[in-house]
Amino acid sequence: RELSEMDAEDELDLAEMERLKKNERACLEILKKYDFTEWELVEWSEQQAVFNFLYDSVTLTVLFGPPIDGEFFAAHPSRSIVSLDFESFLDEEQAPPSSCLVQKLIFQFIESRGSWQEKCPTLHYLPQALFDISLVVNRCKILGEELEFLQRWGAKFHLLEADIKGTEVKLLFSSSVAFAKFELTLALSQDYPSAVLPFRVQTHIGNIGEKEIAAVLSRVPAGHHYLQRIVISIHQNLFQGPR
Repeated sequence: RELSEMDAEDELDLAEMERLKKNERACLEILKKYDFTEWELVEWSEQQAVFNFLYDSVTLTVLFGPPIDGEFFAAHPSRSIVSLDFESFLDEEQAPPSSCLVQKLIFQFIESRGSWQEKCPTLHYLPQALFDISLVVNRCKILGEELEFLQRWGAKFHLLEADIKGTEVKLLFSSSVAFAKFELTLALSQDYPSAVLPFRVQTHIGNIGEKEIAAVLSRVPAGHHYLQRIVISIHQNLFQGPR
């Protein structure tokens, strides 16, 4: 008798696991209808859902409340959301400065939105929240790749150094042929690459200063690979001269 009771309990556990798996699959289908899936689902249970972003360096934990009468999500009663908690797992001491900058900008965006729970009170709003976060993560990830590209190949564009301090990028350009050496500092924010970047210039050698840089930057539209295009444009316009 004890065995049959245990078997029945096991069967119930299996049925419950199967139900949760079905529920998770259905929820995933809805979530993946959004184009940007920069997230990875780590856990989906009755209590919570856990998502990872950016090579597991950012985690979002969504705590579920009770089901909501009359509202459905993935053919199941929708759930209220009690909280959305973001956590960083980046080791800032070990990580390259470009990764630290990317992480800062992502959390700048997260904090700028205020209470996520107010914007996402039920499961119904979760896909949009994941989409918004993914969009920023995607842009920041591309920025990280741009910074790595400039640090590796900068010499091709007369870029001596690309130094990152907080959310600022200092670009040191130098050319003996053009008799010029100057430092361009760009202030990055969560809006990158859709907003024009504030900048300042420090001239070390030669005549290239703020006026010359401003003229070049005014012709570089914001958008995809903005930072890379700024560097290439400075190289073409100030170091190569008219063709």
